[in-house]
Amino acid sequence: MKDVRHQARKLMEGFCRVCPVCDGRACAGEVPGMGGIGTGAAFRDNVLALAERRFNMRLIHDVVEPDTRVTILGVPLSIPVLAAPIGGVSFNMGGKISEEVYISEKLTGCKEKGIIGCTGDGAPDFIHQAGFQAISALNGHGIPFIKPWEDKELYEKLDAAARTGATVVGMDIDAAGLITLKLMGRPVSPKSPEKLREIISKTSMKFIVKGIMTPDQARIAVDAGADAIVVSNHGGRVLDHTPGVARVLPAIAAAVNRQVTVLADGGVRTGADILKMLALGADAVLIGRPFSIAVLGGMKEGVIRYINQLESELIQSMILTGTPAVTHVNPAILWATS
Repeated sequence: MKDVRHQARKLMEGFCRVCPVCDGRACAGEVPGMGGIGTGAAFRDNVLALAERRFNMRLIHDVVEPDTRVTILGVPLSIPVLAAPIGGVSFNMGGKISEEVYISEKLTGCKEKGIIGCTGDGAPDFIHQAGFQAISALNGHGIPFIKPWEDKELYEKLDAAARTGATVVGMDIDAAGLITLKLMGRPVSPKSPEKLREIISKTSMKFIVKGIMTPDQARIAVDAGADAIVVSNHGGRVLDHTPGVARVLPAIAAAVNRQVTVLADGGVRTGADILKMLALGADAVLIGRPFSIAVLGGMKEGVIRYINQLESELIQSMILTGTPAVTHVNPAILWATS
């Protein structure tokens, strides 16, 4: 991974510093780019909120080979991780490789390691086109995310997503107001509860709503028919000063009460972070920037190495907290101050 990160640092120069700790401090305001919007406070708090959580270490138990497998929305995963939908290589990552190569290598590495990658959307159109092509080439093994466009474009893309063979589709509603799209004359917008219900009803694929940050919004998504939600502030890239995902996740998970799959996306970097998110109420996590770095630095092999690292760290954390399976994570593994 040191070699992967070194190569990524060279290819992403001017767009991502590939810092030892990816916490948003050095890249505040760098949107387009890999930074967080404005002061970068939302990006930083994603990482800080997880870092503030501490484990209770327990070693008098019989957990020696913990089970890291989980099935999410009918998709079996070797570890509870999905590669988040990040695209726009040319304006976010330096453009030293093509969009097509980037997303193909990312999804292929994920498939070979038994997890699944998500594809992004945006402007120009080759972003979603490259994603759809990559999913089709892998016989539907990928999750396309579509931005909250106006009806004509939205429904056309939903139909195209279904033709890839994918069984799950997502809408990153947290992209509403994204600066990069405004700059390109392609604004996106929030959706009313009624409109969201209509959109979900238009597809037979399982539907993920990404960008939930409050319990009431989670309930609206559930009532609209979503199969899953992603607790996410879009990596701190759309609204400054939102709280870190780990701060709001427990209340949101409690609000949906296991009626839908709960995913969490924000600040996850290590296997220990994955376990923390599961203890806070997530069924699995999405990881964004580190996967982009892995692709730029090592292509498919970089992705595989990163997943190997996550798996090793997750297993170690599970053994040291006495966690037998990722499907049964006790919140008591986290240390409470009161």
